[in-house]
Amino acid sequence: MSATEGGRADSGQPEGSASQPSGLMDLLGVAAVLLDAEGRIVLWSPQAEELYGYPAEEALGRYAASLFVREQHWELMIKLFAQVMETGEGWAGTFPIRHKDGTTRLVEFRNMRLLDDRGDFYALGLGADESTLRELERDVALSTRLVSQSPIGLAILDTDLRYVTVNPALERMHGIPAKDHLGRHYREIMTAAKFGVPEAAMKEVLKTGLPMVDQSTVVGRTPGDPDEHAWSISLYRLEDPRGRVLGVADLVVDVTDRYQAAMEAAEARRRLALIADGSARIGTSLEVEQTARELAEVVVPELADVVAVDVLDSVLDERRPGPAPRDGGAALFRALAVRAAYATEAVQAADPPGEIAAYAADRVATETVRTGRPILISHADDNDLARIARDGHAAALLARAGVHSYMSVPLIARGDILGFLGLTRARNPVSFGEDDLALAVELASRAAVCIDNARTHQTMRNAAETLQRSLLPSHPPHLPGLQIASRYRPAQASYEIGGDWYDVLPLDGDKTALVVGDVMGSGIDAAATMGRLRTATSAFADLDLAPDQVLRHLDKITTGLEHYIATCVYAVYDPHRAECRIANAGHLPPALVRSGKRPELLDLPTGTPLGVGGVPFETKTFGLGPGDQLVLYTDGLVETRHDPIDERLGTLLALLDVPDRSLEETCDRLLRELRRPEDPDDVALLVCQTQPFTLGSEPRQR
Repeated sequence: MSATEGGRADSGQPEGSASQPSGLMDLLGVAAVLLDAEGRIVLWSPQAEELYGYPAEEALGRYAASLFVREQHWELMIKLFAQVMETGEGWAGTFPIRHKDGTTRLVEFRNMRLLDDRGDFYALGLGADESTLRELERDVALSTRLVSQSPIGLAILDTDLRYVTVNPALERMHGIPAKDHLGRHYREIMTAAKFGVPEAAMKEVLKTGLPMVDQSTVVGRTPGDPDEHAWSISLYRLEDPRGRVLGVADLVVDVTDRYQAAMEAAEARRRLALIADGSARIGTSLEVEQTARELAEVVVPELADVVAVDVLDSVLDERRPGPAPRDGGAALFRALAVRAAYATEAVQAADPPGEIAAYAADRVATETVRTGRPILISHADDNDLARIARDGHAAALLARAGVHSYMSVPLIARGDILGFLGLTRARNPVSFGEDDLALAVELASRAAVCIDNARTHQTMRNAAETLQRSLLPSHPPHLPGLQIASRYRPAQASYEIGGDWYDVLPLDGDKTALVVGDVMGSGIDAAATMGRLRTATSAFADLDLAPDQVLRHLDKITTGLEHYIATCVYAVYDPHRAECRIANAGHLPPALVRSGKRPELLDLPTGTPLGVGGVPFETKTFGLGPGDQLVLYTDGLVETRHDPIDERLGTLLALLDVPDRSLEETCDRLLRELRRPEDPDDVALLVCQTQPFTLGSEPRQR
């Protein structure tokens, strides 16, 4: 209780009020009766009226024995009265009395002799209802045992937050004797900064009277216990019967086990979430480097401060495949990805992506790929850093960066060791543990399969692309009346190479055949089919057949190829006639750019794709003046998954509507403006422009 609330013992002022209950005495309802030496009642308190039922006017002047003691108990009462009056010794005990209503009640008495200033003796009898007294005694005893024997820590603090009572349970929790609590402020005992939260809560409870039950959990250490604990704190305000604030009760439950279980459950959820995140984010492409970067992005900062993803150089070098290093041998690694949660010298200790580095046989990385087992170094010292780093300089960088914990996890896919995942902690003060290692192994395993898939895909893609490029033509040094520019771009987002091709075939009579086609499908099979069609086209072109006849023969050949169809545009330019004959087999129409006019799409019969069979093709003839351009392309240049084809063709014509641009610049601009990294198809592009040609010159013989 504070000095401002009621009186204090040291204030020199009385406490209490005449009109309100003041505490324990009122709860007991103690009745006071004063008898003279003859045993007559001379004083009668209001509480006596409540206890015995007689008002003062009926009690005063009467013998007490005859008033409220039954006749069979008179002798005993007179004897006890005489003993007190003669000896002066008090008497205490329970005595049956007769209530005014005729009932018998047990009353707990305290009797004593009094002496006035004239030398006369009186007997004072203080009485309380025996059942009420026993109930109060029982409550006090239970309360005392409840506090002392409770496993819950309990403290009573006054309104200034100074300890008044501390039970043994809280004494053990704090590790400080109860006597050392008393009179001291809460924060003198609980000195850590985080205990400012319960202190503020106590002040709020004292102010509002609203209890706080299990609403505050504090994690920390007490002065007498170095181990970290978690406590659940409940608070409620204490008041006397008149509503005066006495202080606050502080109930403390040690919930360390529950807290640790909750933390472990939260950590398990975090690890599962990280695995799920890794499953979703790792392996979104079939690029080895991209997959390694995705692994690093998932791991940092959730699991590590710095991560490095390295693979054995032999894994990516198709010319030098080889097994993991044997005992005593160094390992040659190629760095794929490095990532850090913040700027740190530890990044400089890692090998930059793309670089190849040799690690000695005693290095952790080499041991990891040699044994195929993860290595956990929870607490790394200088000797450990020397084994982790590639050389002494890198070890010094790790030491300056504060690296204190490290894990090296092998990347294993389908039984093959591809490389390792290196994880470090520096700023994060928590060392890696077995749970962290298990999580890293799971993520590394998933990433390794994705890296292996990307590596296999890249090998097959390189083979198909090499085959396809080997089948594409190189331009002849001179074509009568024509200037040519061409491009081939493989699909960057596709799993496999496509079957797009173009060809430029010199013919008799200074004519030139221009071909663009697209075998539907992908991979080495599509590239091989494209090569067969290109060879057949060249053979039929030598026969000087009309374009529709060439397509008819190609259609027959394609029909015999299982599961394959193709689109194709075949055109023949004759510089002597300044005309071009063209036929289409289900392909997108070429674009025509005439000098001084807007670009347009040629109005050609679409025809059916090669391989459908039985549908005739049609040749169309149109003139070409000096400087006119003909643009042939495959659908990968203009088709997308989200844009209407008419809009894309309109964009193509708008990009061509730029005068005085070289053919090479035109090719580059079309690819730059129309292609996107995520486009799933390859592109073949052929741009031709007519040049002045002397009609009287001799036709060139092939």
